[in-house]
Amino acid sequence: MHTSTELKDLLRRIDRRSYPAYKDTRGEYSFPGYVLSIDHVQGDPFASPSKLSIRVSAKNAQFPQEMYGEKHRRIALQDELTRKFGSEVMRFSRSSGSGKSGAISVSRCGQEVLERTACTILPETGDILVRFEVGFPAYGRTINAGGLEKILFDFLPECVKKSLIYKNLDSKRLREIAELSDDRQYIRDMLPELGLCAFVADGSILPRESGVSSRPMKNGIKFKSPEELRVSLDLPHHGRVTGMGIKKGITLIVGGGYHGKSTLLKALEMGVYDHISGDGREFVITDSTAMKIRAEDGRSIKNTDISMFINDLPNGKDTVNFVTEDASGSTSQAANVIEAVEAGSLLLLIDEDTSATNFMIRDELMQKVIHRDMEPITPFIDRICELYTRFGISTVIVAGSSGSYFRVADSIIQMDRYIPKDITEYAKNEAEKISVISEPVRPAQMPGFNRCPKASKEFTKGDRVKIKTLSRDGVVINRETIDLRYLEQISDSEQVTALGYCVKYAQKNIIDGKKNLRQVIDEIEDVIEKKSLAAICGSHSSIPNMARPRRQELFSCFDRYRSLRI
Repeated sequence: MHTSTELKDLLRRIDRRSYPAYKDTRGEYSFPGYVLSIDHVQGDPFASPSKLSIRVSAKNAQFPQEMYGEKHRRIALQDELTRKFGSEVMRFSRSSGSGKSGAISVSRCGQEVLERTACTILPETGDILVRFEVGFPAYGRTINAGGLEKILFDFLPECVKKSLIYKNLDSKRLREIAELSDDRQYIRDMLPELGLCAFVADGSILPRESGVSSRPMKNGIKFKSPEELRVSLDLPHHGRVTGMGIKKGITLIVGGGYHGKSTLLKALEMGVYDHISGDGREFVITDSTAMKIRAEDGRSIKNTDISMFINDLPNGKDTVNFVTEDASGSTSQAANVIEAVEAGSLLLLIDEDTSATNFMIRDELMQKVIHRDMEPITPFIDRICELYTRFGISTVIVAGSSGSYFRVADSIIQMDRYIPKDITEYAKNEAEKISVISEPVRPAQMPGFNRCPKASKEFTKGDRVKIKTLSRDGVVINRETIDLRYLEQISDSEQVTALGYCVKYAQKNIIDGKKNLRQVIDEIEDVIEKKSLAAICGSHSSIPNMARPRRQELFSCFDRYRSLRI
């Protein structure tokens, strides 16, 4: 390890030299109170910024061990430190000169609290590791060492002092963040004990600012639980909180247009994550395995057993090992359900508006005209009860035009001007007045989940695998795009980046044609859990900004990777 004085001397020696001379700065340097590591140096001023990291020892940072000892507290603290360090850096980031000269950037966190590579508190030591990017300053393509010296010796020490040293931070705020994470974890732990799959606290603000903003709507209507569904919880720090408990089983959300049905469902979708204080959804907690299911025309399906829903296709195509490069609405939604089961989801979230009608229902007239023997699709309504009673998988469905699910629902919630009402008894009574044809359905067999992916040859050629993130829409691996547009629970583009690197890591280190997809995902999660999210990159010199994806999105990414051989 070098000293900071040696770095300063080096910068002065290479000043005004050709830009590639910056590469001599790579290495670790001891600064007062922390270690600066220059991990990767950009090739020219217009290339992607250089990657740096700062490590502050637990002794110097002096954060109480209780603030990061438990995993949920550690992630909450990491999130806050990332935001704090980012806000301090933004005060000094000034792009001047050629290319990205002088620009300093850190992961931009949204409303969700996610585990990121941007800031890691090492559980074994308590050291804080922060990763960020700097555009090394230049005049044209000539080194501006004075500009970099100002960043490294003036700006960064100030940022570290104000954002990563406990005594300089608001201890009350940090304590409140830790206590909020305790309260949310308590609710998650209590859901199974109470027979619930989700909880929405009274006073929550569910509407968002706009279609492109996840911030809370100003003056948004506060959520108020119907008495019949109200649950009280005594949280460790917040005390008693009341709200609507959504029971395991089948829940139907109905109501007129623009009355808040989809808003409630969206809140439940994102309730798999924790949210920052002031978001309005701090105590909207959903089973962490919940999966949003929709039709996805055109997606590829690889050896998925959709026979629970689709059988006896006219062309004789195998539906036990169903394969297609261009799925229809019904086959894609069937595959999405089965793949969610394979991923371990215990709650399915469905919106009628984004579903294939022929997959969801068959009305009475259609059943009379087209007999079951002529219809290869067993609609979801005929399997929904079985999914819960036999396989323990609950479902929440939003419906605005079809009342077919009234009969099978255990709980029916009407959204009236964003206020929920329990209309279960009334709706059930009305449904009983209407006679319907009920065709017998043979019991479903649990799908087989022994899909074993094989490694692709292109991943054996060194590290020449290029990964490019397309916001939250997808990830490009070499020349192929994995389309992730319809995975609506991805909250951050950094999760998409992580998905790309997980695919690369699995192809190079795990996939062997013998392990099934569940085992592959298990090993990826084991690496992340035991080593860190950054470990899936392999190289320590160029770790991108990543946020941890859920197990469900890992499965979904592999399922949509057209080049994956199974």
